[in-house]
Amino acid sequence: MPRLPFASAYLLVLAHVVGLELRGPWVWLAASYVFVLIPLLDQIVPVPPPDDERAEAMPSRSRGHDLLLELWLPTQAAVLTWTLWRVTTAPPGWLEWCGLVVSAGIVSGAGGITIAHELMHRARALHRGLAEGLMACTLYAHFCVEHVLGHHKRAATRDDPATARRGEWVYAFLVRVVATTAVHAWQLEGRRTRNQGIAWTLKDRRVRYALLQAGLVAAVALAFRGAGLGFFLAQAAFAVLLLELVDYIEHYGLVRRVLPTGKTERVHPHHSWNSAHRVSSAHLFQLTRHSDHHANASRPYHRLRTLPGKAPVMPGGYPAMMLLSLAPPLFFRVVDPLIDDLEARTAAGTSTGAATPAG
Repeated sequence: MPRLPFASAYLLVLAHVVGLELRGPWVWLAASYVFVLIPLLDQIVPVPPPDDERAEAMPSRSRGHDLLLELWLPTQAAVLTWTLWRVTTAPPGWLEWCGLVVSAGIVSGAGGITIAHELMHRARALHRGLAEGLMACTLYAHFCVEHVLGHHKRAATRDDPATARRGEWVYAFLVRVVATTAVHAWQLEGRRTRNQGIAWTLKDRRVRYALLQAGLVAAVALAFRGAGLGFFLAQAAFAVLLLELVDYIEHYGLVRRVLPTGKTERVHPHHSWNSAHRVSSAHLFQLTRHSDHHANASRPYHRLRTLPGKAPVMPGGYPAMMLLSLAPPLFFRVVDPLIDDLEARTAAGTSTGAATPAG
């Protein structure tokens, strides 16, 4: 897994800075890059053959691959600070402001949250700290708790806020997931800290995240006043929107069976949607190989496998499927037949005692 393709994620930062400085229609450069150019390239560039053996042979620790992740927080912090200064000292017009909010939200969401998702599963305190910092930039730090302690245990069940149910419109899902994720994170962290005797200390993430995010908001308000704070809150909201659109497509309609014992079956590769499209996968640090991530949450992104024949595959890359989800009837028409086919294959595999096929 060469490092260069993953460095393409930094083109999101470049596109945002170009739009910030040139203004006019250029403010939509980052959005056009992500939601027009990348989907087109996903269709033009051939899907590569499975490279699971190559990925498996990669070392678990790769300084070059890690450095791409570690540099993102200082880069994002610098760019966001520069952005707040530019939009407050040279206020954009309304349409320009909207374009810059989307652009900054792409940097914080498609870039920052994707990298935070990778780092929050790491063992090193530095990496987990960087994840917390990136999530704080979107005022969604509780995702670090809910995702690791909640989602990875409850994915593809009705108990998981981040699993979209079949036929659930994305707009209803967004309301449900945002409303319940914070509550679940609070409950999970409360249980953990009580068991360890550290509740209401700085080791309690309910306390630490609240102080971190309140301090960040206060700093932005003091430095950039109301205009800067409004922009900061808006870009954070758009970044969270991107995160939850990804959550929607990653497990839409997939359900784990309840076993005769009453317990839920363990997570299998066919409980997550995969995408092998080369361009979007590189920009998202192989978040698109989601089935292997759920099977091996600590496996670094450069070692994730596609698991051909085991994981269901989306017909498009993540950006294309996110856009498609905004038109629910069309999304259902495309994806629901794939679920029917998956369920039929799974049932056939279960009845014969064979390994469960999917995708």
